[in-house]
Amino acid sequence: MILDANRQLLERELAVDDPWRLDSSSFEQERYAQMLRMSSCNGDVAYALEVGCAAGAFTDMLAPLCERLTVVDVMPQAIERARLRTRKWSHITWVTCDIQRFSTTEQFDLIVVAEVLYYLRDIVEMHTAIGNLVSMLVPNGALIFGSARDATCQRWGYAAGAETVIALFNECLSEVERLHCRTESVNEDCLIVRFRKPGQSSEQSNVGH
Repeated sequence: MILDANRQLLERELAVDDPWRLDSSSFEQERYAQMLRMSSCNGDVAYALEVGCAAGAFTDMLAPLCERLTVVDVMPQAIERARLRTRKWSHITWVTCDIQRFSTTEQFDLIVVAEVLYYLRDIVEMHTAIGNLVSMLVPNGALIFGSARDATCQRWGYAAGAETVIALFNECLSEVERLHCRTESVNEDCLIVRFRKPGQSSEQSNVGH
């Protein structure tokens, strides 16, 4: 779960007009552009899940690609800001929940989780969250992951960042593409990875037929 100190920090950051400079930073715009390109690699998306919506900047870009979109965030303030920003879209479902506890019978063609998992307490919690996400992804579905790198996250006081989480994802998903986005700022240095969930083998798909 998100620690109380992290929650208080998020509350303060969400109170400003442009939290994390998501609308004004050229670095963030490039990061979003790459995530959006990766999200559309498999064509139209029937059902997508976005984990962590911040103030809704990427949600507003992702929504047109999807027939249905579920957005999960642990912060009700983030959900409210994102909902207001994306009110022109009627196919978004909003859920306030910790990603470790989020549960649904739905299966997603696309899952996007960026700049979120390092808020968790430790690598054990990250592993639990990853297992939950992978269980909700359809065979051959795509998962887009983005994060500041290990060294950056550790300097910020978190347990781990991109390299550690990518290794955890690689235990159960296939890495398809990796990009490194960075500027001269030490805080603008992240990895973005597109994963694919292996499909059923022909033997598995014929069971019961």
